[in-house]
Amino acid sequence: PAFARCCRRRRRPRLLSQDGGSSGRVLQRWEPGVVPDVPGAAAAGRGGSLRLPVQNAGFNGKPNHADILLINLQYVSEVEIINDRTETPPPLASLNVSKLASKARTEKEEKLSQAYAISAGVSLEGQQLFQTIHKTIKDCKWQEKNIVVMEEVVITPPYQVENCKGKEGSALSHVRKIVEKHFRDVESQKILQRSQAQQPQKEAALSS
Repeated sequence: PAFARCCRRRRRPRLLSQDGGSSGRVLQRWEPGVVPDVPGAAAAGRGGSLRLPVQNAGFNGKPNHADILLINLQYVSEVEIINDRTETPPPLASLNVSKLASKARTEKEEKLSQAYAISAGVSLEGQQLFQTIHKTIKDCKWQEKNIVVMEEVVITPPYQVENCKGKEGSALSHVRKIVEKHFRDVESQKILQRSQAQQPQKEAALSS
């Protein structure tokens, strides 16, 4: 393990490793007020490099998952080694590049779709409904201000159940159920928020 203190001043950093390989050392604490505490093992280190990958246990708690934090050493003023491991560290897990590329492509498409909806002047209700449908049915896109699902169902503004048009069948029925549940959940959330907002007023009235 090692301590890394970050600062806002640009200083020449002292690198964790000069051997060009994995050091297995840990970044334990950062200077308060700059970045939060980030414990983790230095996954690699090379003399002259200005980037340091730090590995932590995955946030989901799975033993075969890990989070990687890439630190800009230009903003690290000092690295204090408090415990240097002697054994050879385990190799980094291999990455499923095709899966990562597919995920990145999907997220990019979703962001572009969201940007299109905003630029087309789609209402917030329409945007939220689109996101709800897209979670269940990926074959979902915008056609101007209309939502087209599976090339079979078209939902026009104001995006209510009665605005779902298409050939009668399982697809139309399924989409209508999603739309109906979506607005039912939205209304339930509004009722809950109103109730929570009124709760302090009720408590104040009872105590007076």
